[in-house]
This record gives sequence, C-alpha cells and structure tokens, in this order.
Amino acid sequence: MTALPAVGTASHPRWAGLRDAAHAEWTKLRTTSAPGWMLIAAIALTAGVGALAANAVTCPSGGCQIDPAKVSLTGVYLSQAVIAMLAVASVSGEYSTGMIRLTLTAVPRRWQVLAAKAAMVSALTLTAAAIAVVAALLAGRLLLYGHGITPARGYEAISLSAGPVLRAAAGSVLYLVLIALLGIGIAAAVRDSAASIGLVLGLLYLFPLITTVFSDEQVQRHLNQISPMTAGLYIQATTNLRSLPLTPWQGLGVLAAWAAGALVVGGLLMSLRDA
Repeated sequence: MTALPAVGTASHPRWAGLRDAAHAEWTKLRTTSAPGWMLIAAIALTAGVGALAANAVTCPSGGCQIDPAKVSLTGVYLSQAVIAMLAVASVSGEYSTGMIRLTLTAVPRRWQVLAAKAAMVSALTLTAAAIAVVAALLAGRLLLYGHGITPARGYEAISLSAGPVLRAAAGSVLYLVLIALLGIGIAAAVRDSAASIGLVLGLLYLFPLITTVFSDEQVQRHLNQISPMTAGLYIQATTNLRSLPLTPWQGLGVLAAWAAGALVVGGLLMSLRDA
C-alpha cells in the first residue's frame, strides 16, 4: 500500500508547488538585469543621500535638536520609491507581457505565485536594505562627527551597539521590505504598472501632503498615525520619542497593516479574476 505524503512536509504537493514557484521567481529575478540595477540604485540612494544630509548638517553652538541616526537614514525616503517600483514590476510586468498566463499554467494555485513573488522580492530587498542601511550609518557617523555632532556634545552615538540606533537600523531594513510587500500587493490588485506605481507612490508621498491641508492639529495627528510612510518612518527616531504620535514599533506596525491588507486584497483579486 502506497503511503501518502504527510501534510506539512516538503513532499506534500502544496508545499512542493510553492517551492517550485519560488524557484521559478528566483530564476526570473536573477536572469534579468533590471532587478539587480534597481537594488544597486536603492543602495546608492540610501547611502548617498544619507551622506549628503549628514554632510549638510551644521550646528555651531552644539545645541541643535538633531537625531544623528535619522539624519543618516534620510536616503530611505528616496530609495523606497525604487524598491516599490521593483516590487510592482515583478508582478505587473508579467501581466503587461502576457507571461502571467504561462506562470499560472505552470503553478495553478495563484496564492503560491503571489507568495513566491513576495518571498523572493522580500529576500532581495532585505539583503540590499541591510547593506544600504549599514553603509548609510557608517557614512553618517564619519560625516556628522566631523561636524561636531558627537556624544561628547550630548548627541546620540551612531553605533549598532546602542539600542535605539540598532532599532532604527533594523527597523529601516524592515520598512523597505514592507514597502516591497505593499508594492506587490497593490500590483496584484491593479495589474497595470503605471497605475500600480502611481498608487504606491501616492500613498507614500502624497498622503503626508494631504495631511498638511488640514489646519486642525488633532486631524493632522490622526492622519499621520495612519499614513504608511509617516508612521512607518517613526522607526528611525532615536530622540524625542515622546513627541511622536505613535511609538516607533507601532508606526512600523501601521505600515505592516497596509502591506498585509494590500497582499490580501491582491491575492483575492488574483484568484477571482482571469489572467
């Protein structure tokens, strides 16, 4: 009598399909040049813009309200756009070329396709983001210290051995991974590349601008609490935490909720619609 494969093991057809889908997505990403160049651009923007921001800081009196780690990580504001475009392209690019039909023929379970794309893009983003964040903090430490922004003058030390800085660094890496997941979810729901990118960038950059339209501080505070970028980037703060509408981890949780919601909606629509 032939034994059936145990549910929950790698031999089960469901997990074998997911493994095959992940391998296929990895092959797509590594055999095209665009993802690699986009990841390099994200690293360069994170480190380069952070270095420029750190080099532009001046505080002759030594009593300025500066968050050294947050200044060093300024580049994330721009590199997140590149990560979002990479994530959107991994999904909507197949719809625009019609290749998605081949993908779904090879892997009929559509949730496996979406999960595989999310896993592969997240893994690449995690690696690139870790490199970028460490480079940005090293550059910030060197340049800010050269401008007198040092612990001796009462500023937070830029060192991963310092709890707040480690949290800001790890949180920034997770932030970029969540941006990638947000982009994948929205692209799965919208399909069109231009519309998906516009929607993701609108959520990130236009949401805070819309908040400024309201003069009521309470309304602004509540909007900031639900803004994916504004709330998510609270994770970078290492000083004046009491002034934030949310704690750093709560803020990152808001972005995580946006990403999870986008993936759920995208997955449902992907399953219900024809390719």
